[in-house]
Amino acid sequence: MIVILVPGFWLGASSWRDVEPALTAAGHTVRALTLPGLEAAADRNGIGVRDHVAAIVAAIDAEDEPVVLVGHSGGGPLAYAAADARPDRVARIVFVDAGPLSSGASINEALPAEGADVPLPDWAAFEEAELAGLTGELRERMRAEAVPEPAAVTREPVELSDERRRAIPATVICTSMPSAQVRELIAAQHPYVAELAAMSDVELVDLPTGHWPQFSRPADLGAAIVAALG
Repeated sequence: MIVILVPGFWLGASSWRDVEPALTAAGHTVRALTLPGLEAAADRNGIGVRDHVAAIVAAIDAEDEPVVLVGHSGGGPLAYAAADARPDRVARIVFVDAGPLSSGASINEALPAEGADVPLPDWAAFEEAELAGLTGELRERMRAEAVPEPAAVTREPVELSDERRRAIPATVICTSMPSAQVRELIAAQHPYVAELAAMSDVELVDLPTGHWPQFSRPADLGAAIVAALG
């Protein structure tokens, strides 16, 4: 299948490089994206959620067959919004330590901005569970690759309009938050998982590590994505 990899905040296509071999070895075609404003030295003024969703939709439209969308972290809601725009062209969505948001919700408006930029915060800003498996060497590598996220992408609402999106099969690869906790949130009707609960075909898979498995357990993440497509 054609697998479109959507990175989370601060990251580009290169963040998937150690995940891709498992996918290509299984016969899949990989398209790893760098979303607008995440290129080196990019101007992030005026770049918002719609621009990121449009970039993913363009990647979907460039293919002659249905695609699989894989979205990590903040890339998960963006991939879901693109699937909402093309529900008949997406065969499956794989959320990596992520999930869909309800229409009108923002991805993370609490992240501190510096003008049009949201730089990668200091590691002290993250919870211990998020940093699990991220060694000092991996933290240095990730920070070296990190590019400030366009502030508007973190704050603008995600817009959804086609309920057919909820019929697209989905897999959630749970890393920093175990699947048992996700199920508890669904049972409690927590608003954070309201859209996930509304989807008709969702599989939860555990891959215990931190929030960035493409760095801490890339081969295992690749295998988990391959299994989700099985």
